[in-house]
Amino acid sequence: MSAAHAEADARFLQGLWESVRSGQEDILLSPYLPASFAFLTHVLLCAPFLALDALGSVSPRVRSWRIAAGSGPPPSLRRWFDCFLRVLYQYLTAVLPATALFHTLRSPALPQLAPSCWQLFVEVFACLLLFDTFFFIWHVSMHRVPWLYRNTHRQHHQHHYPFALAAQDSSSLELLSLLLLAMSSTWVVGCHPLSEVSFHLVNSWLAVEDHCGYELPWALHRQLPCLGGAPYHQAHHILHSVNYAPYFIHWDVLFGTYRGPVERSHPVCIKQDCSSSSKAAKRQ
Repeated sequence: MSAAHAEADARFLQGLWESVRSGQEDILLSPYLPASFAFLTHVLLCAPFLALDALGSVSPRVRSWRIAAGSGPPPSLRRWFDCFLRVLYQYLTAVLPATALFHTLRSPALPQLAPSCWQLFVEVFACLLLFDTFFFIWHVSMHRVPWLYRNTHRQHHQHHYPFALAAQDSSSLELLSLLLLAMSSTWVVGCHPLSEVSFHLVNSWLAVEDHCGYELPWALHRQLPCLGGAPYHQAHHILHSVNYAPYFIHWDVLFGTYRGPVERSHPVCIKQDCSSSSKAAKRQ
């Protein structure tokens, strides 16, 4: 990069950082900001997929993008609303108090200088790789240890065909653990606050896209083969014993737990569903 380009990058991010900091330090340092920002970001990033689910009832093209096209219609508005209430409850009762306490103990400060564009990119990418590694280890543990699965991860797996908002429909313990992993990643890397915010935004978007239930023509995993995307993660929700990494595929390939998209022309037969279906068949 030439000196002129480096100077232009520095001016751009410095101007952005100063406009963010200007008169907003009390808000930026509020202990309630991290949880509020995470929740609002998650809901806003899910909004386009709510629109897609609504359009799916009238548009054959949108329906053709659904991964589980043979599993029935997109999730109803009632299902979205129930999921929203569960996620909101977990944030209010667990995530908000925990992050406020951590933020107070951490006593963060806002630096005067912004990072360069290159520094921001490196820090965000490093955080994604580190979080992906931490989550892979934790995710395998939650599946392999029965107590952890029952008390931590089972709530998330109620969604056999997930949708965008379900990315954070988890137990309090799991949500807090994911938050801890994300914050630990930024702490290990030593991120600038601007890089930290950028990482959390990218992290939230990837989580939403992974759970959206759509194989979209413009999805990130179509552009970057190192990402698994929604088909990869939906295979995890169907089979449970594959595709543990949240975003990248290298750990699953290395440990032999990688599995490509699962093609099904009918819904997965879950124990409860199977027993209900067999009883209904007998009655008929």
